[in-house]
Amino acid sequence: MNLRDHKIYRIQEIRELTESAFILRFDRHGLNFMAGQHILIGLEGSSELREYSVYSGEKDDFLEILVKEVETGMVSKQLKKLKVGDPVQVESAVGFFRINKEDIDKKLLFIASGTGIAPFHSFIKSYPGINHTLLHGIRYSHEAYESESYEDFRYISCVSKDQKGVFKGRVTDYLKQNRIEENTLVYLCGNSDMILECKDLLEEQGISNESIYTEVYF
Repeated sequence: MNLRDHKIYRIQEIRELTESAFILRFDRHGLNFMAGQHILIGLEGSSELREYSVYSGEKDDFLEILVKEVETGMVSKQLKKLKVGDPVQVESAVGFFRINKEDIDKKLLFIASGTGIAPFHSFIKSYPGINHTLLHGIRYSHEAYESESYEDFRYISCVSKDQKGVFKGRVTDYLKQNRIEENTLVYLCGNSDMILECKDLLEEQGISNESIYTEVYF
């Protein structure tokens, strides 16, 4: 990177969601991205950077990411220690997990596990009025990250470990009990096991592979 082009991205806000999950807001500096894309981020000057989907909307004048501290994760532990005003290193947005312009008006189903909800939050903020349903697979109801920001009838928390969710069970259990319309475009983001099982269930229901888009987190 040319030093004269180097921008310092500073933390503007930190929102603690659970003991391990939090949202970092920082300077945008005009960085362009499309909802669904991810950025590389880490401590200023560090060679250790990790990919995080952009959580904020395309028109926001800031950038946000949703982070969960992982016991074996070096970067997530470093990000957890940041304070407002601290600098971070950010690299340009990349990725192909996004909604095509010609699909904006179609019926959309978003399926996330855990922090895999991040790109869907960006979709919904960036494209108000889209016809969507959001399934969020979580273990406990308190992991329904900022669920108040979604319309109640469009957000379905699928909770596997307590009784407080909209649906009791995993997202795969929901799909087994609820048939998805064949003309629906489905976007999956989260762990690979969830994605593979959901794809099998969707294809059994008649959803073609060409109508399924995936982003694997781990």
